[in-house]
Amino acid sequence: MPWSTIIVFLLPALALYSLFVLYPIVQSVRFSLYRWNGFGPLSDFVGLDNFRTVFRDTRFRDALTHNGLIVVLSLVVQLPAALLLAQLLNAKIKGRAVMRTVFFAPYVLSEVVTGVVWRQILRPNGLLDQSMDGVGLGGWTQGWLSDPDVVLYVLFFVISWKYFGFHMILMLAGLQQIPDELMEAAEIDGASAWAKFRYVTLPLLMPTVRVSVFLSVIGGLQIFDLVWVTTKGGPIDSSSTMATYLYDRFRDSRFGVASAASIVIFALCLVVAILYQRFALKRDLDGSGV
Repeated sequence: MPWSTIIVFLLPALALYSLFVLYPIVQSVRFSLYRWNGFGPLSDFVGLDNFRTVFRDTRFRDALTHNGLIVVLSLVVQLPAALLLAQLLNAKIKGRAVMRTVFFAPYVLSEVVTGVVWRQILRPNGLLDQSMDGVGLGGWTQGWLSDPDVVLYVLFFVISWKYFGFHMILMLAGLQQIPDELMEAAEIDGASAWAKFRYVTLPLLMPTVRVSVFLSVIGGLQIFDLVWVTTKGGPIDSSSTMATYLYDRFRDSRFGVASAASIVIFALCLVVAILYQRFALKRDLDGSGV
């Protein structure tokens, strides 16, 4: 195919990419170098002061810690649970199609709907409190979204409820790509269920696991809408994230600081993406012969 034809087909995509991706990034970098309230020209050049403000702000450091905790919990709780359930639903058991649908259904809901539903369930004297009262556990009820000590963990539960099914389906798709002949050969060799999982299933599933890890990390760093709808980062910033911090700075008309925070989030996600592509994706593509 001649280069002229390739360029003709690429130009529309490059134009859209430049307009909706590159241009906003360049503008964010530009805004981050000025003290600007959103009105008038960019005249008060402050260099890297906005970045210093972001990193010195305890609210941003707390938000970064919250993002980190969400990422860690996703990797050590959510993904192993998704893998375990995918392994179970990959077996030939009655009703597995229905169970797959039930576990995947929350992912179809929008983040806003999910946040509103769970906010109603977890509000004082809401459905959860009433249910606990009904089974004699009324003494265990508390302010699920108003207690700074528990709200982040409750929020992680909501996040897991929303995205658990997505990772389960990813794992399930990977499991179904493993040839049955390999499992049968392992059984003939006398391998136990754990040995088959450890030495056959898990190594062949690692490309899928790495994709799931990458998506969890990126999602944990960027998460905003579900947090904002459910808790707005409260109480007293105990469930804030970097994205809610950024949004609060925009609401305060501190566009320079908000833009600096957005560049920090972008840089973190970019580093994760580069590391994934350099070490994980390259390894998977080399192994598949692509």
